[in-house]
Amino acid sequence: MKTLLSVRDIERLARQGGGQVTLPDGALLTPSAKDRLNEIQAGGVARGAPAPGASAGTPKGASALETLFHSLEVQAFKEQICDIGRRLWAREYVDGNGGNLSIRINENVVLCTPTLVSKGFMKPEDLCFVDMEGRQLAGVKRRTSEILMHLQIMKRQPKAKAVVHCHPPHATAFAIAGVTPPTCMIPEIEVFVGKVPIAPYRTPGTPEMGKLVADLTEQHNTILMANHGVVSWSHLGVEDSYFKMEIVEAYCRTVLAAAQLGTDLKTFSGEQLGDLLRIKQKLGIPDPRLGLKECELCDNSDWRPGVTCVTPSEAVAPSADPEIEKIVQSITDQILIRLAGKS
Repeated sequence: MKTLLSVRDIERLARQGGGQVTLPDGALLTPSAKDRLNEIQAGGVARGAPAPGASAGTPKGASALETLFHSLEVQAFKEQICDIGRRLWAREYVDGNGGNLSIRINENVVLCTPTLVSKGFMKPEDLCFVDMEGRQLAGVKRRTSEILMHLQIMKRQPKAKAVVHCHPPHATAFAIAGVTPPTCMIPEIEVFVGKVPIAPYRTPGTPEMGKLVADLTEQHNTILMANHGVVSWSHLGVEDSYFKMEIVEAYCRTVLAAAQLGTDLKTFSGEQLGDLLRIKQKLGIPDPRLGLKECELCDNSDWRPGVTCVTPSEAVAPSADPEIEKIVQSITDQILIRLAGKS
């Protein structure tokens, strides 16, 4: 006979498992037991058990999800997001209330920034919890509309622990021009970022935009969004995702400056880039060029560094009309004859 488990049974199993519930083989659950199991698996704790890292600010009688939202662990993540937001704002990577950040707390819960709040002035209490479908679970302010893109990235790329989206001006300039930044010029971007693709434009916050970006995350950790900005994900955390923004923006700024010097830009050899890719592979960072032949690694055939103004060494006169030349010569001869007669 199969065992029927109640809410109390689920609570008991959770306490015995230190917050994890292991169901007996073939067990059946009452509807309320199923709801409680889902709540615990979303990050809650069993009633009657101390919430690990619960902060003094946790409301009395709070649900398991609220307890998690106010825990010391999540508070640290909130402060980290606010710190990164201030860095984005200070470096002018965001303007107005632009940009958004997220951190995956567990399998079903994501911490994210609110909508209509400047990233330079966020406070921990402004942040929100959402589930993997974008439904808001906790937080006073409304979650960012672009969280759907973050969630699609996390679904497509299970290693993604954090996502940052912002509008660094030089990298965004490449996105607006539809120009993929060239490769094989600076080691840091090759190791930590690599080739940066461009996702086609769609209205921000729509599922279509999120899908087009997510489609590129299996081989790229940083992506230009056409006519919009840049998004990056990290398998380490939100600060590492932010570092990728600094790297790609500094690189695009440097390349644009170098392109104005009027000379060909120097690139790595295939062998030199191969050495960098081997370092990258050891770090567990994806790159579509892994496995290519050395002669295929530094292909910048689509790169156009802009227009260079060149003054011709010799001015070439336009060809003249023969009839006009005859008339001019005739008038010149008559003037010379008259001048000779007066002398």
